[in-house]
Amino acid sequence: MALKDLPPDARPREKLLARGPGALSDAELLALLLRTGTAGRGVLQMAQEVLDAFDGIAGLLHAGADDLRRVKGLGGPAKRAELVAVLELARRALAQQLKQRAVFDSPAAVKSYLQLQLAQRAHEVFAVLFLDSQHRLIALEELFRGTLTQTSVYPREVVLRALHHHAAAVVLAHNHPSGSVQPSRADEAITQALKAALALIDVRVIDHVIVAPGEALSMAEKGLV
Repeated sequence: MALKDLPPDARPREKLLARGPGALSDAELLALLLRTGTAGRGVLQMAQEVLDAFDGIAGLLHAGADDLRRVKGLGGPAKRAELVAVLELARRALAQQLKQRAVFDSPAAVKSYLQLQLAQRAHEVFAVLFLDSQHRLIALEELFRGTLTQTSVYPREVVLRALHHHAAAVVLAHNHPSGSVQPSRADEAITQALKAALALIDVRVIDHVIVAPGEALSMAEKGLV
């Protein structure tokens, strides 16, 4: 059914303006972004099918442009660009929050930010959040890619980037494309090696976060940092 054929109080836009965004389902909110469906498929049906394809709104937010291209109705650039723009706005909003508040004040935001940045990568990426003396975000840098081992993550490079940013602390992060966020022995070894190297320049490792689609694990919370 087309949106124009719905009763006025059931149309997503009118419902949002009258009752607020919390009154809308995920499919209705997505339908507002998509605006139109495809031949024989209304926009609400299309929105639900997109959500189903990514296992819900969280999976959609972690999708990349190439992932969206494979969904029927999102092959064209306009709708795909709008969804990618929303994803980028979410990343920037979380980054702004972390730059204004100590990461200890918003651990959930740290995990969400890192999931948006890293979780959907097809290969392993090792990144570092560089923090100031108030533990606010200075920068996020992706430093290493590929299969991560103690020999492929270079402490010297992390130390040089910490000095460059005048960082007082760091949060280490990487993704597990396998989908499991359980730390491996290599993850623990990398963490300890970087802690030792950064301690020489008085930079503290406050956490190592492992992310996968829909999941994130804090090694600090597990007592492994």
